[in-house]
Amino acid sequence: MLGLASACSPSQRAANQTLAAVEAEQRAAADDDGMVLCAQGTAALARTCSVEQASTARGLVLTLRHPDGSFHRLLATRDGRGLIAADGAAPAKVAVVGPDLIEVTLAGDRYRLPATVKQ
Repeated sequence: MLGLASACSPSQRAANQTLAAVEAEQRAAADDDGMVLCAQGTAALARTCSVEQASTARGLVLTLRHPDGSFHRLLATRDGRGLIAADGAAPAKVAVVGPDLIEVTLAGDRYRLPATVKQ
């Protein structure tokens, strides 16, 4: 049985490498523009939410805004818990999904955020 790499012609491999490079550039550009992956309800994650940071007396507050204008505020704690809901009645649930990535769920909305995960 042939592997995928050996089944491709040199021109096909070059096209695949070019596509991978373009996708990497697009991901980097999206990261640079401050947008994060998010979803409302059961929708698929998409890089459509903006993040605003504000230093307050309580600590760092992140405001995560959806394209439709809805938003959530998260407070970065100083006690090792990570992020919690900064306001509202719904608690934020945080799960580690990668070496430098967390997913925050709050009132049915989901956000993928870069994070320093301590072991």
